[in-house]
Amino acid sequence: MNLEEKKVVVTGGSRGLGLGLVEALVAHSARVTVVARDTNALASVRTRLGVATISADVTDESAAHRILKEIDPDILVLNAGAKPHMGRLDQLSWEDFSVTWETDVRGGLYWLQAALKIPLRSGSRVLVGSSGAAQNGSPLSGGYAGAKRMLWLMAKYANGISVQNKLGIRFQAIVPQQIIGDTGVGDAGANAYARAMGVARDQFLARFGKPMPPREFGEKVVSVLEEAKYADGVVFGLKGDAGITVIEGAAA
Repeated sequence: MNLEEKKVVVTGGSRGLGLGLVEALVAHSARVTVVARDTNALASVRTRLGVATISADVTDESAAHRILKEIDPDILVLNAGAKPHMGRLDQLSWEDFSVTWETDVRGGLYWLQAALKIPLRSGSRVLVGSSGAAQNGSPLSGGYAGAKRMLWLMAKYANGISVQNKLGIRFQAIVPQQIIGDTGVGDAGANAYARAMGVARDQFLARFGKPMPPREFGEKVVSVLEEAKYADGVVFGLKGDAGITVIEGAAA
């Protein structure tokens, strides 16, 4: 897929990993619309990068349908999510434990349903943001690991519906396989685990090997979209030193 002039919607694209992806997409001449809640952050990214912006809550089901109908994107990237409350299992209330389920999974459900029901055009791509926690767990972040695994599974479920209904939409999960500093979720996790281990934040992050800052993450996602060898994969692992790994191949 050549990204030039392709219409791309990125949820949660005003900061962190989402912003790094938006920067990479703009550099590859895509026509990007960023969806997020923070109007100040949206104004900043709009001014700096010249992208279109929409202020909306990703857990607003009607907004998902309205935005996808209006923009009719070639690519949808579901990146938005809540910063998890950090703490051990025995320290968290249900409200704290479930925050990522109420935001990441609930929002993911609505946007995936909208993509399938409208539906997006045949040949479109939907990328669903997951996490390495979905593979290995994350004992200090409550329901976060389970929520990210659920999003991974939902991308696979959506592929099955696309095949069954002959929609021609490809759903793919993106799995960063390291904690990424200087992002809201990454810093929350790094700080909590560094404290628990009695080491400095940077020492903890060094355990993952080569860093993968947001813009580099964005370039790797662009490669998943542009390179033919990734067109039929379903789940991709992204890491600073290992690059892109196909975790699960073509859907049946």
